[in-house]
Amino acid sequence: MKNNFENNYEIHRQWMRRALTLAEKAGNIEDVPVGAIITDNHGNLIAEGYNRKKQNNDPIGHAEILAIRQASQKLQSCYLDKCILYVTLEPCMMCTGAIIHSRIGLLVYGIDDPKAGTVRTILNLPDSDASNHRLPVLSGILKEECQKQLQNWFKTVRDKKTINGK
Repeated sequence: MKNNFENNYEIHRQWMRRALTLAEKAGNIEDVPVGAIITDNHGNLIAEGYNRKKQNNDPIGHAEILAIRQASQKLQSCYLDKCILYVTLEPCMMCTGAIIHSRIGLLVYGIDDPKAGTVRTILNLPDSDASNHRLPVLSGILKEECQKQLQNWFKTVRDKKTINGK
């Protein structure tokens, strides 16, 4: 996506803040706090999602998948090449596959995922021979806030297990 929007970090921070708010909703329903926003390349909101695996008993209920589905329905297209996906945590293999297949124009994420990240950390699916789409990526947007949110949530989960003896 060759335009000035790719380099407009204040707009990226604005949308990442909204993704963090969505991630908080996921955490409040006892799911891993991950939020996702999809905008067009002019900065207009197209879709949003947050993790709802547990709430919906849906193993593919990840924030990115839910947002991609919503955006595809709204735009009546399976190709989202003029869209930007904001997500608080580096996508997993399933989500990265969906991002590649939907041909997202730009992926912006907050923090690397050292356990399951497949954009840059564990694997680099977008730049691999397995990818039919070269995905532009910006990472580290509101990195500290995204990291703090996840760390606090996991600490709360661990503390509850300790208190409940599980």
